[in-house]
Order: sequence, then C-alpha cells, then structure tokens
Amino acid sequence: MGYQPLENYGIIGDMHTCALVGLDGSIDWLCLPHFDSPSVFSKILDDKKGGRFQITATCETKQRQMYLFETNVLVTRFMSEAGVTEVIDFMPIKSAKRSRDPGTHVSRVVRIVKCTRGTMPMRMTCQPAIDYGRRGHRLEVKGSQAFFNTVNGERALGLSGSIDLRGDGRTVSLDFLLRASERVEFVLWPVDPEKPDSQNRPVTDTAQSLEHTIQFWQSWISKCTYNGRWREAIHRAALILKLLTFEPTGAIIAAATTSLPEKIGGERNWDYRYTWIRDAAFTVYALMRIGMSDEAEAFMNWIQERCQDLSEDGPPLQPIYGIDGRRELPEEELSHLNGHMGSRPVRIGNGAYNQLQLDIYGELLDSVYLFNKHEPISYDLWTSLRKLVNWVCENWRLKDEGIWEVRGGKQEFVYSKLMCWVAVDRGLRLADKRSFPADRDRWQSVRDQIYEEIMAKGWSPERRAFIQAYGSKSLDASNLLMPLTFFLGPKDPRMLSTLDAIMKGLMEDSLVFRYDVHEAVPDGLVGEEGTFSICTFWLVEALTRAGRIDEAIRIFQKMLGYANHVGMYSEQISIGGSALGNTPQAFTHLSMISAAFNLNRALGD
Repeated sequence: MGYQPLENYGIIGDMHTCALVGLDGSIDWLCLPHFDSPSVFSKILDDKKGGRFQITATCETKQRQMYLFETNVLVTRFMSEAGVTEVIDFMPIKSAKRSRDPGTHVSRVVRIVKCTRGTMPMRMTCQPAIDYGRRGHRLEVKGSQAFFNTVNGERALGLSGSIDLRGDGRTVSLDFLLRASERVEFVLWPVDPEKPDSQNRPVTDTAQSLEHTIQFWQSWISKCTYNGRWREAIHRAALILKLLTFEPTGAIIAAATTSLPEKIGGERNWDYRYTWIRDAAFTVYALMRIGMSDEAEAFMNWIQERCQDLSEDGPPLQPIYGIDGRRELPEEELSHLNGHMGSRPVRIGNGAYNQLQLDIYGELLDSVYLFNKHEPISYDLWTSLRKLVNWVCENWRLKDEGIWEVRGGKQEFVYSKLMCWVAVDRGLRLADKRSFPADRDRWQSVRDQIYEEIMAKGWSPERRAFIQAYGSKSLDASNLLMPLTFFLGPKDPRMLSTLDAIMKGLMEDSLVFRYDVHEAVPDGLVGEEGTFSICTFWLVEALTRAGRIDEAIRIFQKMLGYANHVGMYSEQISIGGSALGNTPQAFTHLSMISAAFNLNRALGD
C-alpha cells in the first residue's frame, strides 16, 4: 500500500472531528468522537497497522480531488479510458448553532460513490485500528450493516451501505461494478456502548444530508467580507479554519493531526490537536478582518473561561489546553506505530503544556485589545486580565522556553520579552480606552524597562539585526512580528536591517526558516526541519508594512503555489517543496489571511 505524500490529502469535518482523505480515496486519519480522541484510522502514521477506509478503482486511473464550490464537501475523481467515477466525502452538519454539550452530536462520515460516465470497477475496504491500533476488534456483518466490536464485545464503530457488505474477521472488503448514473453509499459512525442498538445509521438520508451540508458551508462562507485579490484562497483558508473549530467550546485546534514529521525520518513529531493561547491574537485578528465576528467571539469566550480558571501556583496560564479546557495533556509515545514513512516516535499529548512561555500573555492581551474594538469586554474579564498584567510585571525577567517550545533549556528569548512588552502595553491601552482601574504608573514604568532592555540586549550590532536570545548571534523569524505589534515602526532602520538579515540568513527562494538549527540556541532535538510556512507569511506582512510591496507580492505569490491541490498548508515545506509537519495547520492559514488582507489594502482598490 505505502504512504501517501502529506500534500496528497484533503480534509472533511463537522466541527467536532475531521478526517484526511487521500488522492487514492483512502481515509487515513480519523479520530472519534472528537479531534483529540484516539484514532480509528491512522494509516498516515503506520501503513500496515494504522487502519484505513478506502474506496478506489481497481483499474488503472488518474485521480483528481476538489471541493464542491465554497464548501468542505470533498470530491475524489477516478478517470480511466472506460469511465469516470467520483467519491463524494463529507461529514453532515446537524445545526448551525453551537451546542455546549458535545455528547448530543454523533459524527458521521458519508461516502457517496457515483459513476458519471462509462463503467468503473471499484473496491471498498474498511479496516479500523481502534485506539491508535492498541485495541483489537471483531467484525459483525448483518446484511447491509457491519459493526466493529471490541474484544470484550462492545460495539465501537458501525458501517452501513446501500448494498450488502462482506468481510472477514476484522475487515469489510467489497468489490462492485458501477455503470453510468449508478451510485453506492456508505455511512460510518461511532457507536455509544451504552446505546448500541439506538444508533443504527442505515443509508436513507444521504442526499438530504449532502444538500444540507452544502447549504451550510455556502451560507457560512457568504458572510466573509473579503472581496479583494486572492479571494478564492482566502475563502478556502476560512473554510479550513472553520473545520478546525470545536463547536461546543469555540476553541480552534492548532492542526488536525499528531506526529507528522518536520523531517522525514526525524524525531520532531508533535501532537497539535489542542488549542494554544498563542494563537489567540492571530485568530481574532484574522477572523475579524474577514467579517467572521461570531467565530472570533466564540474563541474569545473560550479564552475568557481560561482567564477565569487561573492557576494559583506558578504561572497563571499554561501555553496549551485541551479543546474542552482541560489542563493535563501528558505526553506519551506510541512505540507500536512506525510513524509516517518511518518517522518516530509517534506522540500523543504534548509535554509543552507545563512549560513556561512568557509570550502567551502578550498574545492573549493583544487578542482582547483587538476584540474590545468589536465588543466591549466585561469588568469581570478585566479583573482577570489585570492579574495577568501584574504577574507579567513581576516575572518578565524570567527565562522561558519561548514561542518555539524548545526542550534544550530556558533562555532569555527576545520574542518572549517583546510579547511581555505587548502584554503591558495592551493592558495600559485597555485601561485607558475603557477607564478601567489599573496600576498605570507601575505598568508604564515596566513597559519602558522592557523596551529599553530589548533595544540594548536584543539587538546585535554585529549582525545588524534583532537576534533570537540575549547573548546569542542567531536570527529568529519571530522578530518579524515587531512592526506587526507596533513595537517598532515598519520603516525603523533597525527593523529594515533585521528584515534584510532574515531574508539573507533564513530565507531560501521566498521560503523562511524559523531559525538556523545549526547556530541557534539548542532546542534539545537532533536533525533538521523544513521552512515554516507561517514565517513566510510574517515576512510578507512585514515587507508590506515597510512599503516594499513588489518584494511582498513576489514572495506571497510564490507561497500560494506551495499550497496543495485543494488549498491546504501543512506546518512546513521541505527543501523539495513537499509538505511537512501536521496538516492542515490553523496558524499558517491565519497568517495567510492576515498577509493577504494587508497586502491587498496596500495595493489599493
């Protein structure tokens, strides 16, 4: 079977979970019932033991993949000299309204196989690997329905077809021939062990579900106010971000997957199916820029709940939370899985949840400051924010693990200090804007101290640039955010010099590395990595604000060419142009929206 390249996947979902569908018609990643639940298909992490749900032609074909217009309904087309067949994949949307109880929703994967011309021999194979392949199962087939039962007899998954199903002890496998206008349908769903007989999903309403799902996505994206250049790319990015939203809480996951490698065969493999405080400002800014205020508000509600649950011991916030707000995300290695193309270890959970990352306070305060322009925040939220600002004033001099979550020891990262400045600055701005009570004199004094220290210790006269950490000589792409946060003017000589240094030292043909792994502060890991897509979009925005529009356009247009065939970006891009890291990554699509918005505005109407 082998592995599909990461750029060969499209995504479907229902804002509770999602699935990756390859160009070969195989669902190689699906977690149920939620994004961060154990997987039931994980072939993307182990082509032999991971499990898959594949519908493909058994003759030689060419494959194409696309979304129905302005939806998250994915079509995989198989084309041969004898005919054309399409597999239409989607997850039905029950309601446009958020439910605070995720247990009221049952996710379903619907697969409609339709022959549009000629004839086509097809094969369906459904071979789950429940709980990341750690739990065995037995197959129970009853006519057009099949159930995958755990070894203790509980039903875990159900599969319905519009034709009778067949299978052996663990796998449903079925060959069928389709002629023009003929179709076969399949529905997969998780079975509640407490209600094993009340959740049968016979194939009866797929046409209605498809129509409703199409209408939902098209109605949602019609609210997007962006009508400038690159409209199609921005709409696709927005649709992907909506897919990565956990509807019951409003949280947005960092990415749909875990442990997809930053370098094939390497160890830089992490679980991104959680929500980072860091993403807050970028999320709110990008969504509000394109008119998606409801989603921005939902994410702010999630942020507000974290602020009401501040820790009394140690730092008040942690960098990462579960999509339901849980704090504990213990990291575990799944040694039985081989990893994507042999990239081990496979990890679930993320140990960075208990790191100290000072930058999160600036990103959080910046997001609240931006959102307050849309809807005034409450006094209760302000009391929590005031505690955070006071904590930053007392602790900004600490060393931390920084934005890149290094595992080689704490440092005095320039970006962390920058975002401490942002935290205090936005606290002052909010207090003045809303006349909130605050210790203004102290805050202003600390803000100025941070500024002076960054200019003295974060600037390298030798490199003529802001560097990664105090005392180092290494460049770091995160410093591109200095003008974006109004720490420096975009045309400040030091900023322009830093721009040039980054483009010379960290950029390869328009693509930007986050830092040079050979000279940077030790990150505690071995091996190399690809260029970071988000850093390239940061560079575009910094160039735009500096008035270097021609350079920004050239880099932005090249970067658009590195999206995959359905407009998705993973975390990184390899030296050969292939996708690396978890995919699709929300952060990348957020930064792309921001870069496009500002570049379009700079170009004028």
